[in-house]
Amino acid sequence: MQQQPVKPSLRFWADRPLTFKGLVVIALPLAVLLGSLVSLYLASDAESRAEDDVRRAFAIQRDTYQVHALLAEAAAGVRGYVLTREDRFLEPYRRAEADLPATMERLDIAIEDQVVRGHFEDLRLVVAQKREGLRSTIELAEGSAAIGPQEVERSFAANKQELDAVRSEIEDVQRTEAIVLERRQRLVDEVRTGFLRLTAVSAAIGLLGSIIGVYLFSTGIVRRVSRLEDNAGKLARGERLIDLPEEADEIGRLAQRLGRASALLRAREDDLRESEERFRLVIERVRDYGIFTLDKQGTVTSWNLGAERIKGWHADEILGQHFSRFYPEETRDYLPAEMLERAREEGAAEDEGWRVRKDGSRFWANVVITALRDEGGELQGFAKVTRDMSERRRSEEALRLAREEAVAANRAKSDFLSRTSHELRTPLNAILGFGQLLEIAEEEFEHPHREAIGQIAKAGRHLLSLINDLLDISSIEAGATELEIEPIDVAPFLEDMHALAAPIVSSAGLKFDLDQSQEPLTIYADRRRATQVILNLIGNAAKYNRTGKRVRLSADAEGDLVRFVVEDDGPGIAEADVPRLFTAFDRLGQQDRARVEGTGLGLALSKSLAESMGGDLRYEPANPGARFCFTLSRVLREAQVTSAGDAEMAK
Repeated sequence: MQQQPVKPSLRFWADRPLTFKGLVVIALPLAVLLGSLVSLYLASDAESRAEDDVRRAFAIQRDTYQVHALLAEAAAGVRGYVLTREDRFLEPYRRAEADLPATMERLDIAIEDQVVRGHFEDLRLVVAQKREGLRSTIELAEGSAAIGPQEVERSFAANKQELDAVRSEIEDVQRTEAIVLERRQRLVDEVRTGFLRLTAVSAAIGLLGSIIGVYLFSTGIVRRVSRLEDNAGKLARGERLIDLPEEADEIGRLAQRLGRASALLRAREDDLRESEERFRLVIERVRDYGIFTLDKQGTVTSWNLGAERIKGWHADEILGQHFSRFYPEETRDYLPAEMLERAREEGAAEDEGWRVRKDGSRFWANVVITALRDEGGELQGFAKVTRDMSERRRSEEALRLAREEAVAANRAKSDFLSRTSHELRTPLNAILGFGQLLEIAEEEFEHPHREAIGQIAKAGRHLLSLINDLLDISSIEAGATELEIEPIDVAPFLEDMHALAAPIVSSAGLKFDLDQSQEPLTIYADRRRATQVILNLIGNAAKYNRTGKRVRLSADAEGDLVRFVVEDDGPGIAEADVPRLFTAFDRLGQQDRARVEGTGLGLALSKSLAESMGGDLRYEPANPGARFCFTLSRVLREAQVTSAGDAEMAK
């Protein structure tokens, strides 16, 4: 459905942000209301000022009357005083003298009109003259005991003229002030009428602004939100949306995003349908896996080509059948139900075992059953994937037999080495015994014979060392290593090692350094085997260090372990040879070390002994040279006790 485009005249309004529109809709009536309030305030203020002017005019009239009254009373009192010489007649005069200055000051402050002020200045002058005339009359009466009638008459005539002048000026002031008062009252009426009209106009404008605001709110927000709500409902129902005008405010952008979301959802639905179709085709054509679905009771509801190849049934033969027919008789009654229950509770169930083909033959299968649930978590059925693992099982069986044969052969080798070593010891002991006897009496022989005796003894000892290493390797492989685990103080043990190995290192022309730990350390190990490992490492360092100058023996704590380090500054070991370091009978770099005696068993035997005591032996490259780290435990481990016990039982 095509939406009518927005008129160009309303485009500016439609493109404004909602914040702007909201401010306009709210601010327009508020501005009109504020204008009305301001106009009312101004009208009230103008009316108040006009009324103040009227009150001030009345006050001026009252004060001018009071000035005239005070002067008239003062004049009458002065006449009585002159005629009677009684002091009580001067009370009006004194009251006039007291009140007139304040009254004249009020008039001076209140009168603002320039015309009235001119008359007031004349009045001020006449009042002053009148007061001076009254004062002169009193002084004249007080100065002489008897005043002639003519003087009195002249004084009274002068005072009357002055009072008439005052009355005339007061009448001018009042007449002018009356004109001003009338003008001010007329102004008050005009201001009141004008502001009433302004209030009516403001109310009309406010009503019109409210109507315009409601219209703008309706056209700019409410109606468009309603259309947007309709589109949201269509989107939820999967229907095509109404095309809305492209507008730049938030609602317009939301409508555009809703349109893009609708297009994206339609595209994803199309992709999903295509993907489901491809998935269906893939599942149907998979040959190595049997993939099919079951309903909640276990009845087969779909069947692919792989299931047909593995199990032998065609789709029309197996659809609607219970999947328990794939199981042999010994598991058919319970295992299918158990698999479905596990999948229902855990989401998936996996099993390996014998399954039955259509022709009755058996095959070893790996089976995974997955529960299929809808968005609400309601179980809809199961997916079952079966893979024929018969070939792998045959391979594993062959590998197991080969492993057992290898273990038997290795055991036979160990037994052979052990028996051979024991058999060789008997004649070798005789050879070494006779050789030692000859060494005792070698002074009786010539030089060539003494050299031969030395060669016999050296060869015998070398052969004895080889036989002992073979016996140790055999006992370790047979699990019959003799261990006596005991606590050993590291410091004296290290000093003993240094003393024992010092002749070996010095005979090679090397310096032998010893670095003790700063803290007292104790290890749990077999003293003889630990000594054997460290002496073997020091011997190797002395034999193969042909270019360096020293061998260093040290020990330090490493967590709950003690690390013994044997380090030299010789040529070191090639990186390519490191993985073969602890391989028995493998002498590295034989072409370069042909003159060095050895059997290739030392490091392999040392590593096995270290591990049998719950420790480890590892190699670290040094620059230059080589570094071997032999670790033993600082605490007695259960494995060490068990190992020692097993050795006793093997013995």
